Amino acid sequence: MKRMVFFSILLLLIIIGALGGIKGLQISKMVAQGEQFVPPPVTVTTAPVRSEQWESVLTAVGSLEAVQGVTVAAEMSGRVVKIAFEPGTSVQKGDLLVQLDTSSEDARLRAAKAALALSLTELERRKALIKRRTISQSDFDRADAEYKQALAEVDSIRAVIDKKTIRAPFSGRLGIRLVNLGQILNEGDPIVSLQALDPIFVNFYLPQQELAQIHEGHRVRLTVDQLDQKKIEGTITAINPQVDARTRNIRVQATIPNSDETLRPGMYANVAVLLPKREAVTTIPSTAILYAPYSDSVFVVEEKAGDDQQTTAFVRQQFVRLGDKNGDFVAVLEGVEAGQTVVSTGVFKLRNGQAVVVDNALAPEFKMEPTPEDS
Repeated sequence: MKRMVFFSILLLLIIIGALGGIKGLQISKMVAQGEQFVPPPVTVTTAPVRSEQWESVLTAVGSLEAVQGVTVAAEMSGRVVKIAFEPGTSVQKGDLLVQLDTSSEDARLRAAKAALALSLTELERRKALIKRRTISQSDFDRADAEYKQALAEVDSIRAVIDKKTIRAPFSGRLGIRLVNLGQILNEGDPIVSLQALDPIFVNFYLPQQELAQIHEGHRVRLTVDQLDQKKIEGTITAINPQVDARTRNIRVQATIPNSDETLRPGMYANVAVLLPKREAVTTIPSTAILYAPYSDSVFVVEEKAGDDQQTTAFVRQQFVRLGDKNGDFVAVLEGVEAGQTVVSTGVFKLRNGQAVVVDNALAPEFKMEPTPEDS
């Protein structure tokens, strides 16, 4: 009985050992095949590393402000009897906006004009009498003073009527109406916003160390998100003589043409001050960058000769330090040199040392001022 158990166990061990050996041979063969496997080359598009001259710019975020902008308000109390404007329309300097009730002033003006006419007649009569020396000088002086007093009364009433006749102080575009017909206005109550939009100011701040580089007359370029990054150029017209003691920044103001009135006060804009000096940079397409938290990198295309004396292309991952971006390109401060070739698209699928095949038939066109069709 014991002998049978022994032989059974021995037979089982032999079977397990045989199965293990077969499986080990299979695994060894698979490992060897894996080591000998060479993945097929990946098709890539490439772009040359170029040396270019870029504009030297100082960038900032600015705020748009009207050259002239006020909220038209009532100078005197009164009831609105006429609204002579439509909200959102353009007006010229002196155009009537709102008429307040002047019925009592009109009546007083008629009485004052009658008194003025009477005092003028009396003054002319006294002039004739004093020439004949039939009245004293004091009588003539009294008549002259009464005439001047009546004239001043007429001017005073007319001034009140003018203040109740509210006109546009300058040409511009009106905002939303803030008053209604029949409304009683008090002194200082707002009526409507009036903004002169062409041209328009952009105010922005630059660090004090940049003060020596900027001067009045330098060109600036504006881009506004709401206008699909449309570029608008203007000139610096004022530089604040005082540096902000809290931020050590200096305020700069540029004037921008705005004939179509697309720029509005209160909007923010990206401002680039264009300096006369141009900067030499090394550039590559921005799509060639593999962005990563630890460091950005590119894949440089190189060639090596194989055992059969045929050259094959492969990629070498190269870490880079990036500078400014301009259109579809980015400046590289360190890592690559002009004349090298980098993979321009699909870099996320590559690995260091991988074989590649270059095919630029479908390579995108990179531009300094791209205009995407779906922008």
